[in-house]
Amino acid sequence: MERNNQTSGGDFILLGFSDQPQLEVILFVVVLISYLLTLVGNTAIIVISCLDSKLHTPMYFFLTNLSFLDLCFTTSIVPQLLWNLKGPAKTITPTGCAIQLYVSLSLGSTECVLLTVMAFDRYVAVCRPLSYTTVMAPSLCKALAGIAWLSGVGNTLIQGTITLRLPRCGNRHLHHFLCEVPAMIKLACVDIHANEVQLFVATLVLLLLPMALILVSYGFIVQAVINTKSVKAWRKALGTCGSHLLVVSLFFGPSSAIYIQPKRSYGRSQGKFLTLFYTVVTPTLNPLIYTLRNKDVRGALRRLLRRKYSKTKLENICVC
Repeated sequence: MERNNQTSGGDFILLGFSDQPQLEVILFVVVLISYLLTLVGNTAIIVISCLDSKLHTPMYFFLTNLSFLDLCFTTSIVPQLLWNLKGPAKTITPTGCAIQLYVSLSLGSTECVLLTVMAFDRYVAVCRPLSYTTVMAPSLCKALAGIAWLSGVGNTLIQGTITLRLPRCGNRHLHHFLCEVPAMIKLACVDIHANEVQLFVATLVLLLLPMALILVSYGFIVQAVINTKSVKAWRKALGTCGSHLLVVSLFFGPSSAIYIQPKRSYGRSQGKFLTLFYTVVTPTLNPLIYTLRNKDVRGALRRLLRRKYSKTKLENICVC
């Protein structure tokens, strides 16, 4: 690590998992495979949702946004992580660190709001099915998606800028594998109480509030299904909402543990693995959850493959 200190100049040093060299090799393979699956899975969902007219609905409009968001989110983190896991230099330039902090924080904040919007969409679909197409009009869907993206950008411009402006007095060793607000704040050489309060407020607004709204939405959904006293309604609700609820659990669970846990426990191995889970593993599982559990996506994929097969067969006949 001394060699890194001497050669990195003004770069930040991402300590990450450098204290466990053997684990770095395993993580490199796991993260690389997860990243490739994320690229393939989320790209497939975007392509299928755009090409199949039966998926031109509010639910799949938001799902396309989520898939695109996950692609950008992992790409802002994983390439740098793979580079640091493979080589001896665990560094990132100040510019690279700032870009990673802004982009990953913006996309993470956007995902919190977007998942809440998707829960509202499921609430309308189950509790107000007759007026679903009227309520979830294309204009409203675009407005809700826009609010999600703008809220993420707005939060980042405030939190990220304040964090990067903190004096660090030469402190460059980040006990993490990415530039993230809680880790960056710990480098400051001044009183950071105000920053911790600001981080808590941001967590309250963009993490705990969306979680509460999602729980309320699903509370209404459960109540509506119970009132129908129909097994078919239960199955339909489970099929409609199960995938989204599982994705919500995978994202909010680890991220809540990171941002709500006491400051003294942040940066330990447990915190790093939780961050690794919601930044790398969850975006990999999302497309698998939506394809394996969702008959609409599976059906659209089959139709797309049949059309491609028929087109190829017709071209071969014409050539002959």
